[in-house]
Amino acid sequence: MRLRRAARVILVGAPGVGKGTQSERLLSRFPQLSAISSGDLLRHNVKNRTPLGIKVENTMRTGGLVSDDLILRLITNELSQRGWLSGGQPSYMALASAMSADVAESSIPDLEANPNAGASLSRQASDDPSASFLLDGFPRTAVQAERLDDIVPINWVVSLQTPFSVIMERISSRWVHEPSGRVYNTTFNTPKVPGRDDVTGERLVQRADDSEEVYRARFRKFQETSEPLLEHYAKKGVLWEVHGLSSDEISPQLYREFERRFL
Repeated sequence: MRLRRAARVILVGAPGVGKGTQSERLLSRFPQLSAISSGDLLRHNVKNRTPLGIKVENTMRTGGLVSDDLILRLITNELSQRGWLSGGQPSYMALASAMSADVAESSIPDLEANPNAGASLSRQASDDPSASFLLDGFPRTAVQAERLDDIVPINWVVSLQTPFSVIMERISSRWVHEPSGRVYNTTFNTPKVPGRDDVTGERLVQRADDSEEVYRARFRKFQETSEPLLEHYAKKGVLWEVHGLSSDEISPQLYREFERRFL
């Protein structure tokens, strides 16, 4: 199945709604989609000591939050390196490979002087089907979405909708094996031995942030930030809502709509 045009996709959903599951299923069913995660880009650049990675690491070391400007520069560099932004300048990351970190750092435009520096390599995103991606972790707010619009216009935003009571039941039934991150649920995907990891036999635990009080606070915060974000994309005409009580109910609807829009 070849796509007719580039799919630039974002999934939005409350914690515990199954966004990770739907992302994995979309990527598996439509291999033309590439996964781009802002968190992975941060970790990759820090690990490889790129100029942007050094700036990010310094920010994190001092307890600061990584700015939208830096995230946008990381995303722009990634898209540019893949050849998905037309008419852009040479990637700063590519230039950095040929010079020392200190020299490369000084060659990157100053964010304070120009907040859009490095985040506007091109205002013309490629519509070639090979330039299709699922973006995870960004944007989370309407302000971030507006900034991203200047770099690459997202053309499908999926709002995953599952009733709060269903998500709460799902989360309260969740148990994890902390060393590996394996997740179990007492209503589905139960461990072979209650309370024990299937692989190691070690004890499973419930995360502190899986308590109802903590989750309600996270859900309220999500609503506060997501409503303006979804409104932004609704005005752009790219928002699509899907409702379901489980991931298995949502996935077939997601596949059909993706195929209708891009195949």
